[in-house]
Formats: sequence, C-alpha cells, structure tokens
Amino acid sequence: MRKTVACAFLAAALCAVGAQAQKAQKYPIEQFKLKNGMRVVLSQDKSAPVVGLALAYDVGSKDEAKGKTGFAHLFEHMMFQGSANVGKFEHAKLIDSAGGVMNGFTRPEDTTYVETVPSEKLPLILWLEADRMRSLAVTSDNLKNQQEVVKEEKRLRYDNLPYANARQKLVELAIQNPSYQHSTIGSMKDLDEASLQDVKGFFKTYYAPNNAVLVLVGDLDIKQTKLLVSKFFDAVPSQPAPPKPNLAEPKQSAERRESVSDPLARLPALMMAWHGPSLAETDSYAVDIMNEILFSGETSRAYQEIIKGKQLAVSLNGGLNQQRGPSLFTLMAIFPANVNSADLEKAIYAQIDALKHSAPSIEELTRVKARLNAARYRSAGFQGVESMLGRAVEIADHTIFQNNPELINTEFDKYLAVTPAQVQAVANKYFAPANRTVLEVQAAAGRPMGGTR
Repeated sequence: MRKTVACAFLAAALCAVGAQAQKAQKYPIEQFKLKNGMRVVLSQDKSAPVVGLALAYDVGSKDEAKGKTGFAHLFEHMMFQGSANVGKFEHAKLIDSAGGVMNGFTRPEDTTYVETVPSEKLPLILWLEADRMRSLAVTSDNLKNQQEVVKEEKRLRYDNLPYANARQKLVELAIQNPSYQHSTIGSMKDLDEASLQDVKGFFKTYYAPNNAVLVLVGDLDIKQTKLLVSKFFDAVPSQPAPPKPNLAEPKQSAERRESVSDPLARLPALMMAWHGPSLAETDSYAVDIMNEILFSGETSRAYQEIIKGKQLAVSLNGGLNQQRGPSLFTLMAIFPANVNSADLEKAIYAQIDALKHSAPSIEELTRVKARLNAARYRSAGFQGVESMLGRAVEIADHTIFQNNPELINTEFDKYLAVTPAQVQAVANKYFAPANRTVLEVQAAAGRPMGGTR
C-alpha cells in the first residue's frame, strides 16, 4: 500500500530521533577497583577545565532496620561535621574557596556526595572525601547537633508543607515491605533514641570503600588520576560486606483506599499509586513513556483533557519511582473545591483505559521520545548529562544499581526501542483496579470528598 505523505513524514521523524541518539556523544568509560574493594569510574571530557565528582555509598533508607530509621539521611548531615584532618564545616569552606560547589543527597537506594571544582583542585576533593571516609568525627556532640538539624528539616519539609505527609501516607498504604515503607528522613523517635554506638556501627558497616563507587568526570589526565585515587584511598580499610535487606513485596489483590485531612492544604487532592516494574526491568521504559503520553506537561493527554478541557484539576503529575525493590507509579491531582472528586477520578481512569484499549500512534510516540531525549540532557540542577556533575551522578547510579557504568551510553536505546504495543501492554499489566491505592486528601476547610464507591 502506498505511503501517505503524513506517514512518510512520521517515519522520517522517528528515524531522526533514532539517528540523534545514535550520533549522540558516547562518553568514554574506564573503570578499575582498588585493593580495598572501592570501585572507581573515570570519564574524560576536555571540553572545560572542570571535574565533577560523585561518591556514592550503597546505603539508603531501604537498608535501615526497624527502630533505626533515618540513619542514612542522618549520615548525610554527619559527613560535614569534620574528620581527622578537617574541622567542622571546613569541607564546604575549602571547596567554596577553591571555586567549587558541593552537595549530598539520600534516597531509598543510596547516599551520594557530589562536588564540582576546577580540574587543578582534583587532589583537594579526593583528599577531603578519603579523610572523612576513613575518619569521620562521630562524636556525641556532633550526633546531638545533627539530630536537631534533622528534626528541623522534618518540620520544614514534611510537617509544614502541604500534601507532604499525605504523600508519605500513600506510600505506607501501597507498600507493605518495611524497607521501602518509611521515608528517608525516618522516625524522629528512632533518631532521638539513636545511641553513639548505633551510629558508629552504621558508619563502620556502610561507609566503607568496598561499599562505595567513586566517579570522576571531566578534565582528567587518566594516568595521573589513577595515581591520585590510589594515593588517597588505598589506605582506607575495607569492611565485611553489609547485610542485604529482603526487598520482597506481596502481590496486592484489592484496591486500598483511605481519606486524610491536611490542615495546610488550600485545595483537595487525589493521590494514587500502582505497583510497577522495578529498576532496570524492561517494562520500566514503556511505563516512563506511558507517563509522558498521559501525565507529563502541558502537551500530555490528561493536561489537555482534564485540566485545560474539563477543568477538573489545577495540577496533575505522575511518574514511576524506580527502585531495586518495590516500585510505585504515583499520581497526584490537586483540584478546585467545587469539583466532585469522583468525576476527577473517573476522568483519570478514562485516560488510562484509553491506552489500554488503543495503542498510541507512531507520531505521538515520536514526540515523546524526542522530549525524553532532550530532558535527559537538560534536566534542572545537576541531573542532566550535559553537565560533568550530572554525568558523574548518572554513571554512579548505573554502577551502584546495575553494576554497569556503560549504561550511560546505551540505556536511552531501550526507550527508543519501545513500541506502541508495549505501551498498551504495560497499561493493561500494571494499571488494574486491584493493583491500585487511592488516598483522598481533604483540604483545610474539611470539605467532604464527593462520591462513594
């Protein structure tokens, strides 16, 4: 059958997206392991005289035992309290005075420290990281001080932020596995009861070189960098491999539904979660594309139909939170007080059901893949691979989670390979009512939610 002009154009557009990815720069990867077990990945980029560092420890909130929650996040703070040769807060001051920037973050899967400095300051950041890995100042005063800092952070990020505690409640309803059920900030009761012995034990167990990945990206002399890494880190002793948590999650067999009141919320909200594919499962790429089609941005189907068209919500966003264990696709819709929540919920399910019954077009899939490709390079903050630091973080993630730093050069191919039929298949596989958790959030005025089921 003769191709129409439109079909020819769409085929060419899809080929263009594929060609763009194929022609994209392939980042050089060189990896080695120190005698103490620390994995090191180097990626040379001489385009600017800077170096990005990501030092990722394979410990996150998922590794915390019952009654010891919040330790991973606490240590993100503790790591800036000084070490044998570095005073309290001096780490940050030294990097700032060198013209660099630094940060750290804790997730369920890992805790990562990041720095960007002029390339001639590479020895400085390697020395700083090795010193605190070997000799962090875990003292009673530092512990007490940071316990109070974390409490203040919880008040700021959870207790005084609209919808924040409701989001956590949704996770607790949807996930039964205790490793993923609690927040990264943890229980304040657990932190209050943390002893110095507990904290020292946590540091010795998880902050060991054999439980870490060091990634350096940028203006590197590879031979000299290897010598520097060995010079600063070889003397840090390894430790026995830390215990691995049980990440099994029982299959959900019926919808879970609750309602909560949020005194800080000005408008009511619907929050939903479905169990989805775990990290690196093939289905995860199709689910990401499904989200882009339905719920991501002003060009998405749901925005055009539910927000712009029917005006049933003022915001609607979702996404797959991929983890090595139980992973959730979550969706949050904030809506006007005069909208019946049952109407909004029905409209959301209608968007998902449409994909279940009819696969997306090649044209729609082409646009989505192009957007995802652009976002990968230009994400806000340091997350885009266009920056040295963003690249270092992505390489560290692939190394920690999948033991394959080379994925930075090949993973997007998996998105390009997703077909319309695969998007339709994951919509049917994961987005069934029995796999769903719904949390109805009442606003400050206590307006009752509409509709019964």
